[in-house]
Amino acid sequence: MPINKFIDYLKFEKTYSKHTLLAYRNDLNSFKEFVLNQYGGNDILDVSYGQIRGWIVFLVDKGISNRTVNRKLSALKSFYKFFEKTDTIKSNPLIGHRALKTQKKVIIPFSKKELDTLREYFVEPNTFEQVRNQLIIELLYTTGIRRSELMNIQISDIDRGNRTIKVLGKRNKERFVPLLDFMIRIVDKYLVYRGKIETAHNYLLITQKGKPIYASLIYKTVNNYFTLISTKEKRSPHVLRHAFATHLLDEGADLNAVKELLGHSSLASTQVYTHTSLAHLKEVYKKTHPRNKRKN
Repeated sequence: MPINKFIDYLKFEKTYSKHTLLAYRNDLNSFKEFVLNQYGGNDILDVSYGQIRGWIVFLVDKGISNRTVNRKLSALKSFYKFFEKTDTIKSNPLIGHRALKTQKKVIIPFSKKELDTLREYFVEPNTFEQVRNQLIIELLYTTGIRRSELMNIQISDIDRGNRTIKVLGKRNKERFVPLLDFMIRIVDKYLVYRGKIETAHNYLLITQKGKPIYASLIYKTVNNYFTLISTKEKRSPHVLRHAFATHLLDEGADLNAVKELLGHSSLASTQVYTHTSLAHLKEVYKKTHPRNKRKN
């Protein structure tokens, strides 16, 4: 089956994450179902661009955003590109396709003041969940790691001597991220509480029942705490990652250094975090440049 063959390629050769593999499979199955229902065909390797355009119209009419449609088409394009390379098809039907226009998505990071205010809620955490939640939020903000990376941290990944944490990023790429001294103290305090919970897992972060922590719990933890101190519409782990990058850049960190800390493969990915830093830079520029201080 073409879809299974492609997914195996992504899994074993490209080492994509389970989440990404599931997304690709769902998108391809969705297109296959559309082709079957609308055109009576069951071979998505033998379709025309016109049929793909019909799918695009179908998705848009359902109210699916252009951004999501583009993501689905990206999966489809990769699918055909794979079979084109293996000489299964002569050409990629999406080769000349242009992505649908989308509004630039701007994420407003949490401010330094908001993060300082939040720390007041963790002055004296004295239960397992309170200490764990503090660790979740502080790790996300002080290291800039992704939610999926946080979930996969093992206790052995923490190196107290070197003050680093080993992170398994996208496509199983490892990197080492520095840990601030106070983070070691939080980790040690958490491990005392964690040691009282029976568990068969070596993951750093677990639930009260000893199970590995899961994505929705991390999101819920971040959202619940920031609801207390922030009016921002978006309150997610990614906004903390955004705050990490933005605050480092605001303080003069080198863009290449931030790129390495975030685990990006190219600077283009890191540059999306610079828009708020540029705003900060403009403000400093206006306040400090001599020409702007002169009275007209």
